[in-house]
Parts: sequence; structure tokens; C-alpha cells
Amino acid sequence: MTTVLRARGLSVDVGGRRVLEGVDLDLRAGEMLVLVGPNGAGKSTLLAVLAGDRLPSAGSLEMDGAALGSWPIAERARRRSVLTQSNEVSFPFVVRDVVAMGRAPWRRHPAAARDHEAVASAMDAGEVAAFADRPVTGLSGGERARAAFARSFAQECEIALLDEPTASLDIRHQHRVLARTRERVNAGGAAIVVLHDLGLAAAYADRIALLDGGRVVAVGPPRDVLESERLSRVYRHPIDVVEGPRGSLLVLADTSVPRPAAPALPFPPAEPGEPSP
Repeated sequence: MTTVLRARGLSVDVGGRRVLEGVDLDLRAGEMLVLVGPNGAGKSTLLAVLAGDRLPSAGSLEMDGAALGSWPIAERARRRSVLTQSNEVSFPFVVRDVVAMGRAPWRRHPAAARDHEAVASAMDAGEVAAFADRPVTGLSGGERARAAFARSFAQECEIALLDEPTASLDIRHQHRVLARTRERVNAGGAAIVVLHDLGLAAAYADRIALLDGGRVVAVGPPRDVLESERLSRVYRHPIDVVEGPRGSLLVLADTSVPRPAAPALPFPPAEPGEPSP
């Protein structure tokens, strides 16, 4: 398969501390690559570098065989879309207009003729049509996340970079967002998605890259990467990986941790037949 993004030796320093170290990673056409790892592992930093929104301290990054920095900003925006964790909109634009903002890179381009169709398709993908005329500032957190996903989807880029797109969504919409992204990938696109839910990663990823301490410690198909001993070590918590229904993988965290003792009662228990204080 054609490699659409290639990273070699990516490192990032923040405040004198190295937060990403020597990352080599490829994204191929027709592939969904999921980044997983504990908090502070470097997932969002890596995605920002891959998007071109953060410069690495060392290393190289290519998109379609050319250095990412050599791409004009407009061309880069038509080739790859980016959905970040923070999608706050300060002004009360209605949802329909927010989704339409995803078409901005295509202004004065022949593809602008698709604007109406692309926005309608994106609103369906995010299931936001029911509140299309409401101000985005009045939406719940999950509704805002869906509107942000729809805006990114409307951009219709062949490469999609999504940072925790399911974090504030209910189960239905978690799967809807990933399923719509999967459809684009199956049609020849490519996606890198940051996820915390290892079960979702197992269900949707073609390959998983597991990060810890700013390094990629494993990369490959879900069944190769999601190994119980490795996950327990990286997440510093006992984790089991078991076979689920229809060939799925279930990733289960051990919940048998000591529970705090019940607080002491303010009064001694009442004797039988006596009223409580």
C-alpha cells in the first residue's frame, strides 16, 4: 500500500523536557492507525507534529513523498484534516455554519461546487441535523464534539487526523464517528486516531501504535500489540485481553483493588427496639 505519511526520528522538547523521542511511523492509504497509551505518553504531541501544527526538535516528516513543510498551507489543508481535543467555539455560530467552516480550504477551487453536498453528508455523519440551527455555544459537550467532527468530516480530506474524537460521546456516537471514519478509509483514505478506549482501538484499527514515555513501544495489528503483559506494564495496572464474541478482543482492567473502609458512624448502632438517634 502507498505510504501517505512517513515520520522518521521525530523528537519534541517542551520546556527543556523531551516529550517525544525518536518516533518512526508510517501511515498507508486504506489504513486506520490508532495511537494508544497512558496519559502523558506523547499521543497528542505526535499527532500535532504529524499534522504540521508543531515543529519537531529533530527528525523528518513527509506527506506523499515530499517534506510536509514544503506543502503550501492551502494544499496541506486540502490533503489532510485535523480534529483536535479542544474544539471550543467562542461565538454563537449556528451548527450548520460551523460544519460549513470545514469547506474553507476549498474556496476558489473547483471542488467548492460540492460544498452543499459535503456539508449535508458531514451533518449526517455527525448526526447534528436535528440541532443544525442552534448556536454551538448552547450545545452539550457531546453535541459540540459531534459538530466538531462533522466540520472535520466536511473537509473531505484523504488523510484524517483525529485526537480523541470519542472522548465525550455516548456509545452510539463513539461507534458512529469511528464507523464513518472507517468508511472513508475503506474508500482509499487514511486516518490516524488517538483513542483511550482500548476496546474501540481493537475493534476499528488496522494497526495500533502503543506509546509510553514519548516512545513507540509496539506497533502492529491489534492482536499483536494488545498483549496483556505489555499493556499491564505500560499502563501500570493489571489488564487482561480475552476473546470476545464474533472474533473480537476484549480489554479488561482489573477492578479488584482495595476499597476504602466505610466511614465510621456518628452514633453507635441503636439497640433492637430502640429508635435511632
